[in-house]
Amino acid sequence: MRQNSAMRDCIIIFSVNKTIHKIRTDTFVSVLIFMNGKGEKTMGDTKKENDNIIEFGQAMLHADRRNTTIYLLSIIGEIEGHECLPSTSKTTKYEHVLPRLAAIEDDESVNGVLLLLNTMGGDVESGLAIAEMVASLSKPTVSLVLGGSHSIGVPLAVSTDYSFIVPSGTMVIHPVRMSGTVIGAKQTYDYFKQMQDRIAGFVASHCHVSEERMTEMMMNTQMLTKDLGTILVGKQAVSEGIIDAVGGISDAFAKLYQLIGENS
Repeated sequence: MRQNSAMRDCIIIFSVNKTIHKIRTDTFVSVLIFMNGKGEKTMGDTKKENDNIIEFGQAMLHADRRNTTIYLLSIIGEIEGHECLPSTSKTTKYEHVLPRLAAIEDDESVNGVLLLLNTMGGDVESGLAIAEMVASLSKPTVSLVLGGSHSIGVPLAVSTDYSFIVPSGTMVIHPVRMSGTVIGAKQTYDYFKQMQDRIAGFVASHCHVSEERMTEMMMNTQMLTKDLGTILVGKQAVSEGIIDAVGGISDAFAKLYQLIGENS
């Protein structure tokens, strides 16, 4: 590949069916051409996949030797709810994720879903909506907590059939917060408690921690200086029964392939 630094042009040389092709583009791009026994992935397909990764953090992964297709879905930054967050914030928009999950469920070519998590949390209703959708998928699912999966990211992490966390990954469990006008009345407290019970109940029903223990960790006053809650790092999340195992991307793939094999 040859790049002109002044014009930022490049020439991409690739081979399809043993024929050499050259394509000139007006921007510098990375292009991969995959060949298999059944056909070729076109430049248009590759560009579409690159666009999906850039725009949504999503990708379709094809393992030709295993004859499987895995959908990679990432939950990054803050989960955006019914109000738009500032353009300077990295967000995951639930209106992008929910239709994609519905499409995955309806797509017979997709064998499993790998969920990558590095989120600070965000909107409770939107986060729970995504978690419920993931939990209701009929296809095998595995999650991997990378930097962290905090707040409403906890239900997302446990919504899959099996969950992993990297050794340095963290999870922050804390009570529900509300921004804007708060009415100082008993009904407000009751609403907060109901929302916390929904979160604790979902987590408890999808992992090995009890609802009582979840509430206890939410209300912990001994760990955070300016807040209530509990920080769990790596194997601590496993010992509490929230995450299934400590591992990385290779472990997540191995487990997902295992679940796909059991499901076929």
